[in-house]
Amino acid sequence: MSLQSVREHFKKFNREQDILEYNQISATVEQAANALNVIPAKIAKTLSFKNNDGEAFLVVTAGDAKIDNKKFREQFEIKAKMLNADEVVEHTGHVVGGVCPFGLAKALKVYLDISMKRFATVFPACGSVNSAIELTCEELEQYSAAVQWVDVSKDWNENLTEPNSSKDNIVAN
Repeated sequence: MSLQSVREHFKKFNREQDILEYNQISATVEQAANALNVIPAKIAKTLSFKNNDGEAFLVVTAGDAKIDNKKFREQFEIKAKMLNADEVVEHTGHVVGGVCPFGLAKALKVYLDISMKRFATVFPACGSVNSAIELTCEELEQYSAAVQWVDVSKDWNENLTEPNSSKDNIVAN
């Protein structure tokens, strides 16, 4: 159902045929990078948080980035508090490992972290533990209806870039 909601979302942009599905699990950054034959940093991981009022929101970062609690607090004026697995499904409609900013169960604010801007394209999940789509940062911003770009991460390599990607392990839809 979650992959289907993402397909419906991408139909609005005539991009549903670009969703990649593969034969192996890609629930973690490493698994997704292996399935797609790309470096882990190019995986766009979607993290689910809640504010002090319990409202959920999403932050999408590069696969090699970690949330910097100080930057997060400065940006959102709250302590970083992630949703539990049940809350993730309730708010996004996606299971952990397939969470993405597309085809959401509820209207959520989406923020994109600058850690992804060093790449020509990134690979967010598509609602299941074995799917993704290759998007430019501009497309990710557009298709996710992101509120804004933020700087809330750390430990990512600013000098690491990879302009090309390979999709050798992809299964045709």
